[in-house]
Amino acid sequence: MFEKLRIKEHMEVTTSTGQHVGTVDDVDGDQIKLTRTDSADGSHHYFAIDDVEKIDDNRVYLKQGTPLPVGV
Repeated sequence: MFEKLRIKEHMEVTTSTGQHVGTVDDVDGDQIKLTRTDSADGSHHYFAIDDVEKIDDNRVYLKQGTPLPVGV
């Protein structure tokens, strides 16, 4: 398990295989808010902290099978 305090602004968010999903804008409660500039629809998208598999260097890896929001 990891500490959500380790998730910082500008960290890369990827799938479990390393495919780029977005960039952390903020941690809001138990959710990770992604920047709008990384989304195809220009909107903020969110992932639950529970969807995170691990944090390595400056990258947040999502658990395998985590559904990606439309527009990411």
